[in-house]
Amino acid sequence: MSLELTAPERAIAAGDRGAGAAMAMRILAEMGRLLGAPRLIPVASAHIDGALYHGDSGVHFAERLVAGGAKTAIPASLNVGGLDLIHPGTVKADPHRHEMALRLMQAYEAMGCWQTWTCSPYHAGHRPTLGSDVAWGESNAVAFCNSVLGARTNRYGDFLDICCAITGRAPYYGLHRPENRRATLRVDTSALSARLKRADVFYPVLGCWYGMEIGTEIGVIDGLPADISEDCLKALAASAASSGAVGLFHVAGRTPEAPSVEAAGGGEAPARVIRLTPAMLQTARDRLSTARGQGIDAVALGSPHFSLAEFDALEALLPGGRVNIPFFVCTGRNVVGALEEQGRLGKFAEAGITIVADTCVVVAPILPAKGGVLMTNSGKFAHYAPANTGYEVIYGSLADCIASAATGRLARDESLWQ
Repeated sequence: MSLELTAPERAIAAGDRGAGAAMAMRILAEMGRLLGAPRLIPVASAHIDGALYHGDSGVHFAERLVAGGAKTAIPASLNVGGLDLIHPGTVKADPHRHEMALRLMQAYEAMGCWQTWTCSPYHAGHRPTLGSDVAWGESNAVAFCNSVLGARTNRYGDFLDICCAITGRAPYYGLHRPENRRATLRVDTSALSARLKRADVFYPVLGCWYGMEIGTEIGVIDGLPADISEDCLKALAASAASSGAVGLFHVAGRTPEAPSVEAAGGGEAPARVIRLTPAMLQTARDRLSTARGQGIDAVALGSPHFSLAEFDALEALLPGGRVNIPFFVCTGRNVVGALEEQGRLGKFAEAGITIVADTCVVVAPILPAKGGVLMTNSGKFAHYAPANTGYEVIYGSLADCIASAATGRLARDESLWQ
């Protein structure tokens, strides 16, 4: 299939908006052809993952766009960068990495991107409307955008995301097409206890299982509470996207395109059913832990970035005194600002908790270099931390993490899983 550009798109590719926009349009058109898209479509916004430093080539690419006068044509929020610009001493990068990470962040700012620096842009006010087409990067954000907000995006990776933002276009394929968003299978959760399905620790585990089992197929999860919080759905999305490249899931009675199982399937019942059992979940939970001992050397929360509601829950669980091991909570600068306005930052500092903004402990050198065992309540951290940080991982609930941080020894409530 040959992709056809419109006359205005051809004009951009020919240089009418400058060399940077021309390069972005040519890249986007060629990628669209490779993906089999018949055309490009307008998109309302973008979320940019390409501003995270992975090597010098990404910096040179962004700076070439800037030199060509490229500017975003649509609102574009920024995912995490390689530095904490609010707390400069948090990231322990060597001089070259620090310089290049900063240059990369500055290049994206120069192109007009919104300086959110968060993997939870939906907490920072970037919430596309139901049915709108957008171009988002960052796996958890993509899954949340499709599944919880009901906007339409594929997983736009580095550096296709910024090309979409500059041109205001995206290839018409994949999850932009309504027929590709219909559920073809149903996940039946009726065998699980109501208490488990109301626990925060459940949703990353469900996401881990879902990603491994379902992969890129579209499923509808049936039997979950209708009042699941956005933070629980966020945790499900992040874990599913990490373990199985999930871009869209439906939750019957909760997510926008699934008021019912039949609606999720486009008016038809899904062709197959998977009955989820406690044993299947237990296996998925165990996969989120790579360490088997009792010692804990650090705790990290906030992947995706912590919301204000999650800080409320953390504060309510804090014991008197300080935690006894390094304890990090990653969040967006918008949440840091809200905590500061509410006069709450001091309480977390007094408890020995380090709040990280603009980045996170898995993509930047923040954790103590000695290594060891990291405990987390994040399915995404559990998935990526061993390879990215050198730490082995133990997964538990928010309450488990706080209890373990008080002693440096594993404390985990097993009753929910029995």
